[in-house]
This record gives sequence, structure tokens and C-alpha cells, in this order.
Amino acid sequence: MTTASTPKGERRRQALVEAAAELLIEGGFDAVRHRAVAERAGLPLASTTYYFQSLDELIGAALQHHGRTELARGRALLDSLAERPPETLVELVLDQLLGRAAAEGDFEAVLLRYERLVATGRRPYLRPLMLELGGELRALLLATFAAMGVPIGAERLEQLIALVDGAVVNALIEVDPDPRESARRMLRAALG
Repeated sequence: MTTASTPKGERRRQALVEAAAELLIEGGFDAVRHRAVAERAGLPLASTTYYFQSLDELIGAALQHHGRTELARGRALLDSLAERPPETLVELVLDQLLGRAAAEGDFEAVLLRYERLVATGRRPYLRPLMLELGGELRALLLATFAAMGVPIGAERLEQLIALVDGAVVNALIEVDPDPRESARRMLRAALG
């Protein structure tokens, strides 16, 4: 058994992943550096290279942790809804596509989320993970529509995702103080 596979080692590794995820959310890929992660986790600098072979591996673990956390939150939210008025569908879809910070009106968080999504295109090592997480997100969205009594197909879902993404990007370009509201208007119109 190596030190990394002991309970203490697993806790330290997880602390590094969580710290890296927080930095990724707060400042994008450039914010995730060995020193910053170690400081945020309250661990020695050498721990980042002890538990991860490279910064890319740490970033991948952080992105996976963040993605899985958001998916779990979305599933829990959907499962917890007893009453499902039509307006809830729009809000659930926006929560799942834009994240929790967008629901709180955090413009910077939405901007960083989209920067992160675009920046993964320059990191080929993240492509398989992003495709996996994207597939799980789409499955959750399809389940959300079905649970709300509005079953749709995969092609229609892609159109709605593109509509939301376009509305958000346009709002970000215009420095609209509420990109979620822009996406909300477009999604409401599309769903009738």
C-alpha cells in the first residue's frame, strides 16, 4: 500500500482536487497552479506533485469533481421537486446548463463557466472527460424534460442547448448584467 492509497492520502488527494476545482471555478484554468492549489488545500507544495503526475492530471480531476458535483446537485434537485409548475422546467434547465452561481445572478461566474468550456477545446486531454460529462448532462436534461411532462428528443435538446448558449454568449458580449435572464426569455419563447 502506498501513502497515496491510505485514508490520509486519499483525504489529502481529495483536498487538492477540491481546492483545484474551487480555483478553476473562481479564475479559470490559469488560476490552477501547484502553489495556489496547495495553499488553498492547506497542504505542502510538494503534495501536488506527489499525488498528481502533472498539472494537467490535477486539472482533469478538478474538472471531473466539479462536473460530477453539479450533475449530482441537478439530479437531487429534480428528485426533490414534488410540485412541478411549467415555469420550473425553464429554471431547472437553466440551473443545469448555467450552474448554481448563475441562479444567484453572478455574472462573473457565468463568464468564467463559458470561458472554461471554450478553453477545454485547447486541452485535448480533457476532451474525453468533457464528452462523458456532456453526455451525462444531456441525459439529465432529457430526464428533466420527461419528468416535467415535456418529453423531447436528442435533436430538439441540442437545439435548446444551442439557443441557451447563444443567448448567454450574446449577453456576455453586451456585458448584460443578467445573462440568465436573456437565456430565460429565449428558452421560454422556444418552449411556448
